[in-house]
Amino acid sequence: MVRTQVYLTEEERAGLDDVSEATGKKQSELIREAVDRFLELEAESRRDAVLQEVAGLWRDRDDLPDFGAVRRSWDRG
Repeated sequence: MVRTQVYLTEEERAGLDDVSEATGKKQSELIREAVDRFLELEAESRRDAVLQEVAGLWRDRDDLPDFGAVRRSWDRG
């Protein structure tokens, strides 16, 4: 692990104290859990943004085969 200093407001620190006492977890553990959740949400948000950006990317291409017909040709009939 890497040691990092963070400045918190009085309210943030008091809230961490309360949660720490209620859960029995150290404040550092609570902060790491919060950072992990934040990073997961950011990764999902970035992934969703990329997917939205590329949605329909090939929509106007006319040099691609009819994928529906290609797929139907694979079906056993």
